[in-house]
Parts: sequence; C-alpha cells; structure tokens
Amino acid sequence: MIDSLLIANRGEIARRIIRTARRLGIRTIAVHSDADEGMPFVLEADEAVCVGPANPAQSYRNTEAILAAAKSTGAQAIHPGYGFLSENAAFARLVEQNGLIWVGPSADAIEAMGDKINARNLMAAAGVPVAPGTQEPVATEGEAVEAAAGIGYPIMVKAAAGGGGMGMAVANDEAALRTEFEKVRAFAERMFGSGDVLLERYFPRVRHVEVQILGLADGRVIALSERECSVQRRNQKLVEEAPSPAVGPELRERFLAAAVKAGEAVGYRNAGTVECLLDPATGDFFFLEMNTRLQVEHPITELIHGIDLVEQQLLIASGLETTITTATSGHAIELRINAEDPKRFLPGPGPITTWVEPSGEGVRIDSGYAEGTTVGMSYDSLMAKLIVVGADRDEAVARARGAVAGFQIAGPKNNLPFFAELLENDEFLSGDYDTGIVSRMR
Repeated sequence: MIDSLLIANRGEIARRIIRTARRLGIRTIAVHSDADEGMPFVLEADEAVCVGPANPAQSYRNTEAILAAAKSTGAQAIHPGYGFLSENAAFARLVEQNGLIWVGPSADAIEAMGDKINARNLMAAAGVPVAPGTQEPVATEGEAVEAAAGIGYPIMVKAAAGGGGMGMAVANDEAALRTEFEKVRAFAERMFGSGDVLLERYFPRVRHVEVQILGLADGRVIALSERECSVQRRNQKLVEEAPSPAVGPELRERFLAAAVKAGEAVGYRNAGTVECLLDPATGDFFFLEMNTRLQVEHPITELIHGIDLVEQQLLIASGLETTITTATSGHAIELRINAEDPKRFLPGPGPITTWVEPSGEGVRIDSGYAEGTTVGMSYDSLMAKLIVVGADRDEAVARARGAVAGFQIAGPKNNLPFFAELLENDEFLSGDYDTGIVSRMR
C-alpha cells in the first residue's frame, strides 16, 4: 500500500481523502493557498505546504509548486480529488515522470475522454449508444447549420473540451443556432483553450443517469451501480440519489454493460463515471461523457454498496487487489450544500458565524468548512455534502428532511431552503422527474 499521499485539492474532498488515508495508516500532505491556511483540511493533514495565493491558477493548478511540495515532503503518491488538476492529462504524466504514483486513470485515458468528440467516436466504435451528432469539430456557423439540418432540432451546442455542465447551449431553430454557436465557440476558447464545438440532438425531457466504474489493477473493468443526477441548475447537479428511481433490473443491466464497454475501450484503471442521458419514455439511453476521476456524488454509491471508494482507488493505484461487492442495499440521497441564494442560485460567499451539522441514524456530512472559516469568491461554492441512507427511498427522503431542518448555517447564503422545498415537491417525491424539475419549481 502507498505509505504517503499528497492531496492536490482543498475543502471537503481533501478532508474526505485524508479521513480514509488516516484509517489506512497513510501519511497525508495537504497543499493549500494563502487564503486556505486555517481551513480544516490543512489542520487535519499530517503535513501542509503553501503552494501560492488564493488564485487557483497560482496555487491549486500550479503544477510546479505541487510537484515541488511532493518532493520536499517525500510523498509517494498524489491524489487529485475532483476539479482543479484531476482531469489534466499533462499533469498526470508529469506526476509519473517524476517517479510518483498517480491515483487515477492513465494520462492516455484522461486525454481520450477529455475531448467530447473523440469520446463520442470511441464510444460508438465500442458499441456504446451515442446521441445523433457530429463526428468532427464544427468549424463555422454555416457548417453548424448544415449539420443541424441532418441531426434535427432542437440542438445541443457543446464545447468539445468542456466539462461540469459548462460550455453548453440549446438551439430550437436555425436563428438560435447561429447565435448560440458563436457564443459557445468563444466561451470554449476562453475557458478551455480550444474553440472546438460539437452538435448533438437535444432531448427536452431526459434524465441524467451515471454509472460508477472501477478499472482494477488486474486489468478488469467492473460497473458497480447507477446514480440519478437529474436535479440540476444550469446543467450542474444539486441532488443525486442511488439507485435511480427510473431504472429497473433490465435497464440496469444494459447500463452496466455499456459502462463496462466504455471503460474497456480506453483500458480504464481506477475510479471513473460513465454519464448518460436517459429518455424515460422509451428507455433508450445515450453516452454523455466519461468523468475520469472520483465524482462529487461518490458517497451515495459507497453507502448502498458498503464500500469506501477512496480506499479502492488507493488499492488499485498500489497494484493491490480490491475489496469490492457489487450487491446493493437501501437507498441513498446526496444534497450539495452551496453558498448560494436558494432562489436564483447566485453565489453568496462570506464568513461563517454559525455551523451546526445534523447527525442521527443514516446521516453523513462531508464538509469542507466550519464555524469561523470563510467562503471566498476564489473557489467553488460547495460547502458540504449532506448524505443520507435508508432502507428504501421513503426512509431516505424522511431522513433528508430531518437533516436539512437540523443543519444550521449563518453568514454566507445557503441553499438549504431550496432542499426543504424539493423534499416536499410532489414531482420529486414521485420519483418521476427529469432535468427540468428545478426550472419548473422556479
């Protein structure tokens, strides 16, 4: 097993990784910015190294400073968490070229899945269903109009190098396509350094369902189970649950088989997620993207499988056998507690003057903050993840209601009132909802 681990991340995911590493007897090294010096993850690590100022480009994305920290502290491995450098193929290569263990998939797999067009084509070749769309980057507005005529409206315009729900727009007709194409292309160039754009058929009523995979040290790829991620705002997830209320045994088998094919197509190792769009009317699903890292919502899979996915990541990276069960029990729900307005979902950072976490049977909190810390503007608004598990969905919902009511936060704005509303919403309670549920609530 790895004996020392540098966590190239911050907040709740850094604390989450430290917790497992400590249980396994692994020495932990945190890297942090000036702004995060007093944060819980820094205090909980065995060692901590400041790698730059608050700006992530100068700290958490500063590959030279992070590698220097790993060398100076004698770290054997680097875990990137999610976000920041987690899907940076060049950094993954640098880590290994410097004689360190990368706790994640190969740089080649990250690269292959990082470009949505390439990923689509690879998946189609492997027999994984993909939505009608373009097989090459669309270079001009004219090409986009011509391609859309063959695909059919409405059209989803996507940044090929994008991720996390960013760089996407829907066009219902040619006029909208002409407008949105240039917007997405410019955004993609600015944010991702690539102006490549792809077009896909847009399905107005879909569910977002993903499958957790693990590429094992012996070369096998296994699929655990699916997660439902359809409660979203601006194409970004707010709530996830496992298993999906929309997926029965036959559909589940098709999902898992497709996810294994996806992983095998790129020789996948370590933890990853195959994301799909599900048409609830037909039961057809289409590959959306593969996230070559640990997902924010991994705890709900852990709770219904009774496993620790970070432990599995470390075992795989160490070349050791994993301790996996594919059997599931119960139902789990995760709510992302963000520092944002609960109506318009706009950022609401600030110092935390009250922070009281709920507890009780089936309740888990993965938090990055505490009373006396400050949510700044430099980083993602996620403060904590409230995760509950019950014997069935009804019990999980009931526990989520109680935990939301018991979570006390003062200082920054937070979206707990939204979750209280959602957990009483008839559409959500029915389990028959789609990615438009939040817009219908507002």
